[in-house]
Amino acid sequence: MSILHQILGLLCLSPLLLTGCSSEDASPLALHKTALQLNWVPEPEFGGYYAAGELGAFMAEGLDVEIRPGGAQSPVEQMVAAGQVEFGISSADSLLMARDRGADLVAIYAAYQTFPEGIMVHASRGLESMAEVFQGGILGVIPGSPFLKLLEREYGLDKMKVVPHDNNIAPFLQDPKMAQQCFISSEPIVARHAGVDPQVFMLKDIGFNPYTGLIITRRQTLEQHPARVSALVRAVRQGWLAYLADPDPANRVMHALNPTMAAATFALLFLKNSEYLTCVHATEAIIDQAHDLAFLVSRHLNIQTLGIVVLDLQVNDKVARLIR
Repeated sequence: MSILHQILGLLCLSPLLLTGCSSEDASPLALHKTALQLNWVPEPEFGGYYAAGELGAFMAEGLDVEIRPGGAQSPVEQMVAAGQVEFGISSADSLLMARDRGADLVAIYAAYQTFPEGIMVHASRGLESMAEVFQGGILGVIPGSPFLKLLEREYGLDKMKVVPHDNNIAPFLQDPKMAQQCFISSEPIVARHAGVDPQVFMLKDIGFNPYTGLIITRRQTLEQHPARVSALVRAVRQGWLAYLADPDPANRVMHALNPTMAAATFALLFLKNSEYLTCVHATEAIIDQAHDLAFLVSRHLNIQTLGIVVLDLQVNDKVARLIR
């Protein structure tokens, strides 16, 4: 039985529907100080945000944005929901789970239309499918990763030893029987540079394909400060366009913040990463006039495996509402 179910997902939100929704106007003399919390260390998957800072796109929109690096267990959703940070980077699956726990969060931008994560193994094992990965060995995953429930249901974890994964692939490099969660434009390239031949089984190929690279914020922020949100989205779009045109300035900034990754590796990661950045030019919006539930539309994402019970899903021409 196919595990593909049309559930919920996220689309790029156009700043055009937000512009003019508020009387607040950014003054060029008084920048609004805010912060964007990343969910991982500085790498090319965040290049557009650093490029926006470097080219002055945030400042041009009246914003003074601090980009805060994250890590394997950065509680981005909790931080945004608690008001500790105004904006954060997340993914559709993590956002929906946070909403299910009561966090009143919405997404305002999505950089990735295809889920760029998978399970990385050593090619020398000769595995031919995701199912064969779970016949034994060690699996390294970031604690709390929603897709782990899908893997457990589909393949079982009884033959695997599941261990935490952080920003360190040394255990993978040293153990030919180890598998680990990976971002397709990151860990596999680093592994190759270290002399290992990796093979990746993409999670999208087994039906787990949520939007990712989301900018999230509290619904309150979206409703009370739509012009600010619109300004951030415009600046981010400009940043991604600039990064795709010339990644070097932003890569230098990120390398200074993440010196454990070689500068040459940043360049290689950019090339792979750019294959998945198809949302930069999108202008379609899924949002109603009251900005009620932006970003909830049909998408192939097996949300049942996330433990979220969908009691009813009503869709009108502007917005999909999740009623629990």
